[in-house]
Amino acid sequence: MTAPSFFVRVPASSANLGPGFDVLGMALSVHLEMGPVINGVIPAGAKMIDEYHPGHIAFRSYGGVGDIWVRSKIPMGRGLGFSGAARVAGVVTAHAQKHGVSNDALFAARKDLLHASTQLEGHPDNVAASLVGGVTASASGEVVRLPLALDPAILAWVPDTQTSTEKSRTAIATTLSLSDAVVNIGHTALLMGALATGDVALLRIATQDRIHQDIRLANASSSKAALDAALSTNAWCAWLSGSGPTVAVMCAKSDAKHIASQLPQSGDVLELTIDQHGAVII
Repeated sequence: MTAPSFFVRVPASSANLGPGFDVLGMALSVHLEMGPVINGVIPAGAKMIDEYHPGHIAFRSYGGVGDIWVRSKIPMGRGLGFSGAARVAGVVTAHAQKHGVSNDALFAARKDLLHASTQLEGHPDNVAASLVGGVTASASGEVVRLPLALDPAILAWVPDTQTSTEKSRTAIATTLSLSDAVVNIGHTALLMGALATGDVALLRIATQDRIHQDIRLANASSSKAALDAALSTNAWCAWLSGSGPTVAVMCAKSDAKHIASQLPQSGDVLELTIDQHGAVII
């Protein structure tokens, strides 16, 4: 019997969103695709991946068998959740291989798939957004999609340089003052409320952070310049995407092209939207 032909499509993600360190994530409309190699055939533009690829490791860890291919437009090492998307794709591909090509079955297994992806990734923010779609909050093995009263453009300013998330995390303090903790909790609450109500006037203060962003920007002058440039426009807010070096900017769709033109030419600008679907089997 011939195995059914299918592939998995998974969105990129921007994590933290300023104050939501390791908790908040946003799925973005640039994707990674993965599927099983059937009869030695892979799609145009795809490549078969080896056992060291994060997607392959995830696929095997969830019981997947055989070879798999990947096709991706997500920049690697830039703070847009490439490794998280690859790991989600791996476990979802293995799940579809074992349980059938069904998005209803995928939805029913979401908690287990989140757990497996988080174990591989080390933190849930990117994988939760890539798995579920929209803007997510994830903690203690649970994930919720936040209600959104906005339909913004998301500009991703992407420089040529890469950032190692693992190395970047070592620069962050292991303890936090009470006042800084309260500010981040308060700003995260404000951010969730602003997204749910559409109150764009709150977004700039709500995306300010005291845990990781300034520390990371101190070693990324071009990202700091891009963030400052974005905030000098009428963008609603901007933040360092994940551990960087990409800077994400949220704005009205009607303003996106003008704001993109004001960002430093040392990086490429992707004009994106919030992906509302998350991981899907096709």
